[in-house]
Amino acid sequence: MAIRRGSSCAVLALLALASVAAVSADVFFQEKFEDGWESRWVKSEWKKDENMAGEWNHTSGKWHGDAEDKGIQTSEDYRFYAISAEYPEFSNKDKTLVLQFTVKHEQKLDCGGGYVKLLGGDVDQKKFGGDTPYSIMFGPDICGYSTKKVHTILTKDGKNHLIKKDVPCETDQLSHVYTLIIRPDATYSILIDNEEKQTGSIYEHWDILPPKEIKDPEAKKPEDWDDKEYIPDPEDVKPEGYDDIPKEVTDPDAKKPEDWDDEEDGEWTAPTIPNPEYKGPWKQKKIKNPNYQGKWKAPMIANPDFKDDPYIYAFNSLKYIGIELWQVKSGTLFDNILITDDAALAKTFAEETWAKHKEAEKAAFDAAEKKKEEEVNSLAVLMFAWLIAAWVSAKV
Repeated sequence: MAIRRGSSCAVLALLALASVAAVSADVFFQEKFEDGWESRWVKSEWKKDENMAGEWNHTSGKWHGDAEDKGIQTSEDYRFYAISAEYPEFSNKDKTLVLQFTVKHEQKLDCGGGYVKLLGGDVDQKKFGGDTPYSIMFGPDICGYSTKKVHTILTKDGKNHLIKKDVPCETDQLSHVYTLIIRPDATYSILIDNEEKQTGSIYEHWDILPPKEIKDPEAKKPEDWDDKEYIPDPEDVKPEGYDDIPKEVTDPDAKKPEDWDDEEDGEWTAPTIPNPEYKGPWKQKKIKNPNYQGKWKAPMIANPDFKDDPYIYAFNSLKYIGIELWQVKSGTLFDNILITDDAALAKTFAEETWAKHKEAEKAAFDAAEKKKEEEVNSLAVLMFAWLIAAWVSAKV
């Protein structure tokens, strides 16, 4: 494998993977947040004047598979976070684009993002924030019960287009790998933990271009078009006297009470009961219309506003990667970011980073949960003992 382009750190980090790649690949950016990572990233001053800018911690987190495998983690609740890194500018025209990263929500996220952005052109990294235009936004977003999905937004002509497919994201407190693959045939794939969760056509799954065909605005339904699927049955005639059947009748079993006094209680009247013969308002039966022609639809014609874009998948300038998000509860950790044109290389990179430590991380998480449960149980025992002691003392 020949790595022709990209940062020097990407070259050094991925040389060990060279033997597994059968074709040459470009690595445009790769970050494992090892020593010196701060020299490659610029912390934005966005929201700083409002005292709403959150701080990043360089850490492996509360549970991990390797204490030396660190990423950057949000550290303050109810804060905005913005940080970015620059790489040699490129375009993904006529080539595959792969964006991949690892994210972990240690805080059991209930509202906040875990996505990254690719940006082009000239960006003032010190001012990078929520209003900064971007080319691609990709990653998990969680908020309440309604939003638990992978956002994939492609920006074209200054307009952000959200994928129309609902791709559920992971919601636990462990690390997961998110991968977006965009191919030069305008197809894409979204992977989570190296498993494909969604694939298809950019033409179909984003409303970037107007439709190729539209309903003919000049077309009108013919006057003799019969779109009634059912019609009244002409042979079904209302029975004679049907409308004279009362809803209620006098209860034949009712008897005047023996102690009833007409002078004091008034004239006794037998109560009424529902009439078993009454069937409700008469409704004529319906039958299939033999002349039914179906629901009328306007014919489709070529959309005069449609103009094909063979490079619907491509971006002329990709130059920065940024993480910009709002978090109600902090604790999201990013790591192992990769931008390349080789999906196989990205898969191998995920196996050599995330997959290598996932079992140990899961074991560490389970141990932390067990310890927490034991502490809760111990506290409950102490509280119970305290209540018993207080009750005994009160009795004495």
